[in-house]
Amino acid sequence: MEETARQRELILAFESSCDETSVAVVENGDKILSNVIASQINSQKRFGGVVPEVASRHHVEQVTLCAEEAMTQAGVSYADLTAVAVTYGPGLVGALLIGVSAAKAVAFAHQLPLVPVNHMAGHIYAARLVKPLTYPLLALLVSGGHTEIVYMQAAGKFEIIGDTRDDAAGEAFDKVGRVLNLAYPAGKKIDDLAKQGQDTFHFPRAMMRENNYDFSFSGLKSAFINTVHNAQQRGEALVPADLAASFQASVIDVIVAKTMRAVKEYGVNQLVMAGGVAANSGLRARFQQEIAAQAPELDFVVPPLRLCGDNGAMIGAAAHVFYAQGIRGDGHLNAQPGLSFAYMTPERRATFSK
Repeated sequence: MEETARQRELILAFESSCDETSVAVVENGDKILSNVIASQINSQKRFGGVVPEVASRHHVEQVTLCAEEAMTQAGVSYADLTAVAVTYGPGLVGALLIGVSAAKAVAFAHQLPLVPVNHMAGHIYAARLVKPLTYPLLALLVSGGHTEIVYMQAAGKFEIIGDTRDDAAGEAFDKVGRVLNLAYPAGKKIDDLAKQGQDTFHFPRAMMRENNYDFSFSGLKSAFINTVHNAQQRGEALVPADLAASFQASVIDVIVAKTMRAVKEYGVNQLVMAGGVAANSGLRARFQQEIAAQAPELDFVVPPLRLCGDNGAMIGAAAHVFYAQGIRGDGHLNAQPGLSFAYMTPERRATFSK
């Protein structure tokens, strides 16, 4: 019994990169003992998006309460903890600083190791809360700030092979939502509306056939806005459900086509889809269809809806890997709002070409 107790790893994980304050306790990297999330949606939707200063103030108010609640729900004390983990980037600098400061204070006060975690690594490792990850794999990250394809040769190794050149997919959803007069956040509302419509507008599929894995959604957003504004000037009524369906179809076509090409080129057997837009039902369904038709042996892993958005549990899952690899932060750890994975070098990429 004593040996089992010594092997029990408990990580207290803080996430505050944007507009959710979340603290979780994760056991052995794959078991959630608690995952407390304080959302700011009701405060931020009146502005039509996230206001950084407002987000920071909410984090200040909530971070200690969330930490106390996470410990209570998990039924553990600080003496039981193995380490403290925290998102230190990317994200809003003021928001990140609240989480980093809180995590450093807890780690210092209780003499615990501090594990810094890249927010996007957290999204990927949310899949580990569903099932073990097998390497090499590809991870598709689709969120409000990122749309990128990441190759992982081994645990904790991340190389970007494709990235957005302008708007991220989630950002485009929110901007289009404003044109449709949908309250923030608009992603789920567009997804629901799209189910009632048809792709009648045939918006452009930008860069879908280019010989790379990069994305661009700015042109799609502009085409959508121009279509709506031109119709308004003519006094023509457009069907919102068809607009939503057409927009979403364009986004899904490009993302799925490029990702499936990458799966074949890089010869992986597991595909992880993560981030807030991974909750989109149309995107999930389309991937399942294409995988069944093109690569039925591919293991497609998507976190449950409650773990697609920002949350502390995903940070705890990632921290389990980094803790084992000896990655540590100290009192000098600071927020890095522009933190990013490394891009795969052309030389490395050439080794995968058929």
